[in-house]
Amino acid sequence: MARPGRISPFRVVVAVLVPLVVIAGGAFGYVQWQANADSRDVVPWFAPYVDVTATPQYAFENLASTHTEDSVLSFVVAASATDCTPSWGGVETLGAASGDLDLDRRIARTRQQGGDIAVSFGGQANTELALACTSADALQRAYAAVLDRYDASTADFDIEGDAISDTASVDRRAEAVARLQQQRRDAGDELAVWLTLPATPDGLTPDGQAVVTAMLSAGVDLAGVNVMTMNYGESLPAGTSMLEGSEQALTQTHRQLGILYQRHHTPLTSATLWRKIGATPMIGQNDVAGETFTLGDAVKLNAFARQQGIGRMSMWSANRDRSCSANYVDVTIVSDACSGVAQGSATFAATLGKGFSQRIALSSRARTTAEPVATQQPTDDPATSPYQIWSPTGAYPAGTKVVWRRNVYQAKWWTQGDAPDNPVLNTWETPWTLIGPVLPGETPIPQPTVPAGLVPAWNPATAYKAGTVVELDGVPYQAKWWTQGDSPDASQASPDSSPWVALTSTQIQQLIADAKGGA
Repeated sequence: MARPGRISPFRVVVAVLVPLVVIAGGAFGYVQWQANADSRDVVPWFAPYVDVTATPQYAFENLASTHTEDSVLSFVVAASATDCTPSWGGVETLGAASGDLDLDRRIARTRQQGGDIAVSFGGQANTELALACTSADALQRAYAAVLDRYDASTADFDIEGDAISDTASVDRRAEAVARLQQQRRDAGDELAVWLTLPATPDGLTPDGQAVVTAMLSAGVDLAGVNVMTMNYGESLPAGTSMLEGSEQALTQTHRQLGILYQRHHTPLTSATLWRKIGATPMIGQNDVAGETFTLGDAVKLNAFARQQGIGRMSMWSANRDRSCSANYVDVTIVSDACSGVAQGSATFAATLGKGFSQRIALSSRARTTAEPVATQQPTDDPATSPYQIWSPTGAYPAGTKVVWRRNVYQAKWWTQGDAPDNPVLNTWETPWTLIGPVLPGETPIPQPTVPAGLVPAWNPATAYKAGTVVELDGVPYQAKWWTQGDSPDASQASPDSSPWVALTSTQIQQLIADAKGGA
């Protein structure tokens, strides 16, 4: 879907929040949005984003023919790699867009009908302003010029491509945005800041985590993080659907965001963190061959998002929300003007937006405040735990299941001293996989043991062929190759180099069954 001189194939929307409907005096009523509105007081919203420079031009201002009143306009970038002047897609300066695209008038028409717009900076293609502007002051002026011209109170920063790994621009952007946001607050106005970042089923990438960290460290009050649930490529495990990958990406980002806020001394509850999460799928055919986000996926992602209470839902893009015509030869090739899937009379906008507010309004006044988070951890009772309770001194081979704080974890590799719930940002940093909670009424699951005399005890003087089973301290082991003098218990500390591997519960049960069958 990338077009030379146009916009990024990874489209992500900017967003804002709407007034909270509260219960007051026993009846429902709108409350006036105060300048110190809490980040918890938000209503989930849906708005598609629009490729401003794509052809044919999308009439976002024609509310009679669209499914939402609001749009996220994308992407503002630098005029060139060395020119700090803001432009739409690198092809239209703000002034030129007013004439060539009639953009200012179309935005005015949108608002005349009660709609609104948000502005997205960046994208994968072209040069993000933070790369072209050489100082935070110049960058701040460039961002302000755009937001002031369009009277936008929400800015989305789609950071990907070269921009996400360029640490100097990451820091420069954070400083400029923090200044701009504070400048507006000092003047009695607000600026909602969303970060749009690529993700994998494991959540935000390390570079994406660094972007969030830079913003929080600079003092930016983030409205939230919008997750690109699209174009997974090799990060999507074999057999995992686009829907499953997207749900995993959102869940992991929620977990990561909680850790990042905690590290910046702003603990937030799970519900508030979900309200700071956005989801933006690329509808229909994605840029990665074989990845297609269907209308069925949209139904289920909408249900997941509403169940979790995410703060926003969007899609790339409104331009593409229709079936391709018969003249479009190969729907596996991404089009800027159609989805590549048969939609009939259905639209992704109506499907993804079901149950969401469809207004961008006043959310910029929501502020993030630290919340009381429960610090007392649940205790584990051996009598009600299906598996052994984790101990910092215990040694756990790969596949071992333990209980910790009323949850069941399974070891991915041999581990000792690594707490199962250690708050790591990346799943590959921990040796544990969370399986799920301990269920009500559970009791210890009996673990099979080898009856005495069923297999010979290990003897350091005996030579063992591959496949031989022996017992040491009640634990059965199987030889991986010929060995003599190598103690089986060393396999727990160095499983790869040891010639022995401990039998699993299933293997022990089979060993016992085979012995009974041969008796």
